[in-house]
Amino acid sequence: MRILLYIYILLFSVVAFSQARPDKKPELNSSENGVLDSTKTKKIQEVATIDQYRFINIERDTTYLDTSLTIKKEHTFNYLRKDNFGLLAFPNEGQTYNTLQYGMGKFSPYPEFGFKAKHFNFLEANDIKYSSVATPVTELYFKSVMQKGQSLDAFFTLNITPRLNFSIAYKGLRSEGKYINQLSSTGNFRFTTSYNTLNKRYFVNAHYTYQDISNEENGGITTLSDFESGNADYNNRERLQVYFNDAKSFLKGKRIFVDQFFRINPSKGENNLYVSHQFNYENKFFEFNQPTIESTVGIETVYRFGDSYKDNSINDQTHYNKMYNKVGLTYENLTLGKFQFFADDFRSNYYYYQILIRADETIPASLTRNINNIGGQYDYKKNKWRGTFLYSTSITNQSLSNLDAKMEYELNDDYQFSFGYQNLNKLPNDNYLLHQSSYVGYNWSKNLQNEKINIISANATTPWINASLQLMTLNDHLYFENTATSDSQQIVTPQQYGGSINYVSVKASREFKFGKFALDNTVLYQKVDQKNAILNVPELVTRNTIYYTDHLFKKALFFQTGFTLNYFTKYFANDYNPVIGEFFIQEKKEIGNYPNIDFFFNAKIQRTRIYFKAEHFNSSLTGNDFYAAPNNPYRDFMIRFGLIWNFFN
Repeated sequence: MRILLYIYILLFSVVAFSQARPDKKPELNSSENGVLDSTKTKKIQEVATIDQYRFINIERDTTYLDTSLTIKKEHTFNYLRKDNFGLLAFPNEGQTYNTLQYGMGKFSPYPEFGFKAKHFNFLEANDIKYSSVATPVTELYFKSVMQKGQSLDAFFTLNITPRLNFSIAYKGLRSEGKYINQLSSTGNFRFTTSYNTLNKRYFVNAHYTYQDISNEENGGITTLSDFESGNADYNNRERLQVYFNDAKSFLKGKRIFVDQFFRINPSKGENNLYVSHQFNYENKFFEFNQPTIESTVGIETVYRFGDSYKDNSINDQTHYNKMYNKVGLTYENLTLGKFQFFADDFRSNYYYYQILIRADETIPASLTRNINNIGGQYDYKKNKWRGTFLYSTSITNQSLSNLDAKMEYELNDDYQFSFGYQNLNKLPNDNYLLHQSSYVGYNWSKNLQNEKINIISANATTPWINASLQLMTLNDHLYFENTATSDSQQIVTPQQYGGSINYVSVKASREFKFGKFALDNTVLYQKVDQKNAILNVPELVTRNTIYYTDHLFKKALFFQTGFTLNYFTKYFANDYNPVIGEFFIQEKKEIGNYPNIDFFFNAKIQRTRIYFKAEHFNSSLTGNDFYAAPNNPYRDFMIRFGLIWNFFN
């Protein structure tokens, strides 16, 4: 009740403030015409339009500042700041996510650090956007968490000149969680700059990031029957016994990135020649710390991760650094398109500070990569067609290759179609090949084959439906598996599947509007053909939102309110292991087939969007059978609120 009172006071005060200043400056509102209205000013002044507030990604695709309130904004108001359909959150904010939809990310032939379960909130180079704005822009994001903390994201950008932009941002989170030993504390700092010369011969985008993700790791609850019983004594989740009371994982990383190109011919004409260069230096560090090794299940003592070389104070540390350089020469013909030829140099060092000598094998201290690629790319954009065709292959001993073709056709503003094909020969991530730990079973040095991935995709955007199709064939697929013989233990090691896995997914979304009411639907169907249960996904995933929109206070306040149903069919979901920060396959417990219903009320006042949500409010009505992973329950009912506030002149 106190929260509702605070929200009412906030709404009332902002509306009153907006009505008390009829002479306020005109606003930029992307839900209207996108142009500042200066007709009421006594003197005609130059005004900024929405296309002067641009955000550009690494592939130079552009989006514009949008302060509207739509159902898509409701779906992106979360910790990741993007639509998380296909991801299943763990009970505390800032933890990992189980993956319901396979193939959500983009596949790269280069080896990565690994520890992928810790990287959902880790911003990679292609996640950073660069700005170009007519006036300074600030965005503030706030959202409440489970308890004792908050989630914040502050962003500021300005153009010193029309050709020089800076931005600085920081996203921070602290959330204690409702279960024992579940504190999350994360931070993502990023700084970007963009510059081009007056004659537009030279362009550069650069950024620096520092990120740290810290999680207390409790290993999940030990006795599922206590959780599922519905016993009121366990409504206080801290009474449920967990595996670890003092374990912790920590991931941090720093990156310097530069992307630049220079036009050789002095003035741009029908034919142009460019030299380009991309530089990426990054180091990462992952640590698993566990002072107390033994766990208690009921009255029994369990060694969850098997035998160890130490009696206490496990402190596993993995270090990684990478330097990537790519140099290209591009010929551009305004009629034929762009032809680029490039060569790159990839160097990485994945290492520990010791060599482990055992009776049956020796675990080395490091894994070093030196890879050189050559390739070409063709970009075509003419009338309604746009295409990109890329091929690269290694000229060093560590073979890899990538054939990536995309074609887009835009019939008009209502109809767009795209098609894609990718053939990938991918090197394994480093933690598949080498890992050292104080736990005996978590030490390995392996020689694994490259993964072979073939992907065919198609997308269609129409006034009736948005649909996508993905066909994928996986050979020599890499995964993690629990090899322990005891049900109470996890000894997770990398494995490679010798057979073929065929995966198909069809995703469709459509919004129906009935006056001020609307029904927004997203449905995903997946099917896997494999001899063994290696790639496990639910067959059906849906999200259905019914909501109502209207105006209040003489249209000073716009609001939307409604219900969202999330559902997925039962399947053997992957389990999470904190020692290696990865998910692994299991075939002992199915999760799913439970409805998750949220109620929300969102409002927009000028450029402020206020969000209020009763999450999973049906949790006490459908029984305690909701899980994010076999030992980790999904979130209970809770009330959360937050806002996004944009400032610009």
